[in-house]
Amino acid sequence: MRIYGNRQLKTLSGQLTRPTLARVREALFNIWQGEISGCRWLDLCAGNGSMGAEALCRGAKLVIGIEQNGAACKIIQQNWEMVATEEQSFQVIRGDVLNKIGSLAGEQFERIYFDPPYASGLYERVLNAIVQYNLLAPDGEITVEHDPKQWKACSIKDLTISREKVYGNTALTFYFKSANAEYLG
Repeated sequence: MRIYGNRQLKTLSGQLTRPTLARVREALFNIWQGEISGCRWLDLCAGNGSMGAEALCRGAKLVIGIEQNGAACKIIQQNWEMVATEEQSFQVIRGDVLNKIGSLAGEQFERIYFDPPYASGLYERVLNAIVQYNLLAPDGEITVEHDPKQWKACSIKDLTISREKVYGNTALTFYFKSANAEYLG
């Protein structure tokens, strides 16, 4: 697998981590062009870390990933070490996304990428946790990767859908903070 700058990333064999397709990854970074440099990036269900690695290559100042699979966490660590500069920082958190997301309370991210296993049933629960812990910066955006046949984007309290893009069997749904949202954070 290759990312920005023709950098080669390590991956796990098989479909355990189901890396984001290159054309979907490229489309997302084209949409967020100009928004990555200097941002704080959260990668939920990080897989092999390709999205976080891409963000680092494009100048994100901080990337944090949560991934349940231990072998995948080792791959993410290696991939991010390979692409990060001394001015950038990153952290890989191993564990279930719903159990670990609360550990980030008090932090905010301009860009959040959420790509769970499509049949996991995690979508609404994790989006609600992002709101509960106030993880999305006021000017930030969340992108949810999903199979449009398995999950239909829905309203989430204090989040508004800004756009949806479909690339074959993969959809990206973008959320931002609703203008009238009140947070306890």
